[in-house]
Amino acid sequence: MSEADRAVTAPRIWQIGALCRAIADTLEARFNPVAVRGEISGFSSAASGHCYFALKDSQGQLRCAMFRRAASLLDFVPRDGDSVEVLGRLAVYEPRGDLQLIVESLRPAGQGALYEQFIRLKARLEAQGLFDSARKRVPPRLPRGIGVVTSLQAAALHDVVTALQRRASHVPVIVAPAAVQGAQAPAELVRALQALYRLAEAGTIDAILLVRGGGSIEDLWAFNDERLARTIVQSPVPLICGVGHETDFTIADFCADVRAPTPTAAAELAAQAMDTWLAGLAAATDRLTSSVVARVDLASQRLDQASARLGRPLARISVQQLRLGRGAHRLSFAVRARLDSDSRAWSTADAALQDVIRVRLGRGADVLERARLRLELLDPRLVLKRGYALLTDGSGRAVTRAAQTQPGQDLIATLTDGEVALTVTAPSRISS
Repeated sequence: MSEADRAVTAPRIWQIGALCRAIADTLEARFNPVAVRGEISGFSSAASGHCYFALKDSQGQLRCAMFRRAASLLDFVPRDGDSVEVLGRLAVYEPRGDLQLIVESLRPAGQGALYEQFIRLKARLEAQGLFDSARKRVPPRLPRGIGVVTSLQAAALHDVVTALQRRASHVPVIVAPAAVQGAQAPAELVRALQALYRLAEAGTIDAILLVRGGGSIEDLWAFNDERLARTIVQSPVPLICGVGHETDFTIADFCADVRAPTPTAAAELAAQAMDTWLAGLAAATDRLTSSVVARVDLASQRLDQASARLGRPLARISVQQLRLGRGAHRLSFAVRARLDSDSRAWSTADAALQDVIRVRLGRGADVLERARLRLELLDPRLVLKRGYALLTDGSGRAVTRAAQTQPGQDLIATLTDGEVALTVTAPSRISS
């Protein structure tokens, strides 16, 4: 081969940067814009707001970059394993010579048709009143039992049981298993709910949890079933729906009495923590104890004050007897003084005057004797010795009439040798 032939057939020698630009230009002209479907892998969000990940399927993998402006328009949070549809343009990252897809929009795969179906069903059921807030109920804070509908293999079941064990271990939990994904899931969910409804009507459970972990719109589609929606609104007890993540919404969420952002949050809404109840009980016990002690102290003070004012009936009688004895002494002294005076006058008077004085002395003696007898008759002890009693009420007032008493009233009877506590059973009056 001649030198001329070799020059014609020899490949062009490229500068690396120039070759990368040439490849990028070829891709731009041949493929862009490009739409790709694949599974997200290695998703990361930088502090700048840019996102980086790879799209893969069973046959290949493609690096992707989504700049901040496009990322800010996302209405969901992409996660590893999500099946997505991407619109963008192919480019070559010249510093490394890497082929990459610059993503301009991203959405869950198949979301367009499914989302439109979701919107139509939501509008129809809302118009029929299935979402009305007036019919929604607040879950009981002290349920007798809690029913749970989910898959036995779901991580959501572990999250719910763990939360309930931590917050309210005393509450029984009944699990009605059902598939939560796939074509058979809606029918199984309906059957599981109906089984729990029978237990609710029997009084075994007071709340129901319908839970599932997160996933794509296809994974959660069973919870957008119309028959399931109508079954949910028939629940005889409050139903809490905790399906997916906080950003996920299903028809079941709108039909349930309460929508929880996660399965764990659903469990926390179903039963108040036992520690909260125990703390409230302890506080109520302290308040009750303080109130009772205060009432008892006040009653004791009032009793002491009443006892001080009342005194004892025998003490009052003794005071009256002392006063009576002093009066009798003063009267006796006055009579003797008068007698002595009259005697002196008699010794110096004539016989007629002495007769008069004698008569007057005799009369004075009679008056003194009658006074003594009256004083003796007034002595309360003589009355008590004859079988009578002095009745007083709780305030120390004398009770002299049956009309002053009433059934159940406490009285004190003072006798010659002490006091007797009495209780009125049925007062009767003596007819006049």
